[in-house]
Amino acid sequence: MFAEALKRLPPAPQPVAVNEYRERQMRLAQQFRSDDVFILAAPAEAVHSNDVHYRYRTSSDVLYLTGWHDPEATYVLRHDGRSWKSILFVQPKDTLMEIWEGRRLGCEGALEHHPVDEAYPTHERDQMLSDWLAGAKRVFHRSGVHADLDRLILDAIERRDRKRQHFGHGPVTLEDPSPMLAELRLRKSNAEIEHMLWSSKVASIAHELAMRHSHPGVRENHLQSIIEGFFSYAGGEGWSYPSIVGCGENATILHYTVNNDVCGEDEVVLIDAGSEFRGYASDITRSWPISGTFSDAQRELYDLVLKAQEAAIARCRVGEAYTAPHEAARRVLAEGLIQLGVIEQTVDEALDLETGDLRKWYMHNTSHWIGLDVHDVGVYKPNGEPRTLESGMCLTVEPGLYFGAWRPDVTCPERYANIGIRIEDDVLVTDDGPVVLTADCPKTIAEIESIVGSEWK
Repeated sequence: MFAEALKRLPPAPQPVAVNEYRERQMRLAQQFRSDDVFILAAPAEAVHSNDVHYRYRTSSDVLYLTGWHDPEATYVLRHDGRSWKSILFVQPKDTLMEIWEGRRLGCEGALEHHPVDEAYPTHERDQMLSDWLAGAKRVFHRSGVHADLDRLILDAIERRDRKRQHFGHGPVTLEDPSPMLAELRLRKSNAEIEHMLWSSKVASIAHELAMRHSHPGVRENHLQSIIEGFFSYAGGEGWSYPSIVGCGENATILHYTVNNDVCGEDEVVLIDAGSEFRGYASDITRSWPISGTFSDAQRELYDLVLKAQEAAIARCRVGEAYTAPHEAARRVLAEGLIQLGVIEQTVDEALDLETGDLRKWYMHNTSHWIGLDVHDVGVYKPNGEPRTLESGMCLTVEPGLYFGAWRPDVTCPERYANIGIRIEDDVLVTDDGPVVLTADCPKTIAEIESIVGSEWK
């Protein structure tokens, strides 16, 4: 199953080039003064239970600036009086630890393969940082990631020794660099887009495989295993977020992740699952009838959500407000539900954020940024106003309708009871219009009905 599907994938893109990492570092350094120090710590490994750790995934900011994946890393950007220096503290080579846990690049590997000028073992970090901080005025560092590092920086700021009194040496302010990094990451380079497109193709094939192997009586976790199995088989890092696989009423729960129910013949399954490739995420949602054929009620809702998505994607254009896709999707959904007799208000009444009936059946936003994080960084409303879309920005488009008959807060129309539909794609904004990165994933009614259950026919 996987071997044949793998043949449909194009060759994986080359890793991000070292010179691109260098350019990112220098764009960041341009926002600093020569007496600033930038410090970025990788998160610690997380314990699953006892002495078993979760699979390690470093911070997206560390990946963005260095491409370094291993734990116990600290990245520093400082000016030595002549130029900016890119410095990485890493786990040192250690034969015993490598026998147990795997090979390490060490300082030599960091210098040879990564965009840094200097590399030192982690046990030298605190002393060297203390020396560099003594000559700095501002420190740019995100607190809360590494407690020991936080204390070292605060001690340097709060120190009141004779050297500081005589010469004024030492940092006086601490600033969070996250907004700077978010602005850099918001606009994707060509290399980043290639990685996201490849991740999207992997996820598209995985969803199609799940469609082909759907049949009444299949368990949600069976479909999950097909999708996530292909994520890994294809050569990525697995999923970019825990997969949502919900049949029937479970499809009406936005973040359902139990994934252990049996799918009935008359139910729709909603699968929200994306892969990760070299840190870059894809995010796809598809909904389909387990039987392979939409009932009239399922078809009505699916067709409406698809029209809403198409209207929203059309608004993912340079110069449009970030909120434009959401507004377009909401209007199509409101008009459609009025025509179906679900909503008895006018369109404007239905769209009211406080009293409109649309919010009963569609309660989330249509889009979020996507990149190294599935919910990627970037302020949506700088200065209180929706951001204007620019070329290179990537966002999801994911309208939906959720008719949970189990809900005590609404009266669910019997015709649509326990039908949940969401359709989600990843969209790149370009000067020539929107480009759907996940376009390979089937989503028309004709495509879905021809594919679902085909391995069982």
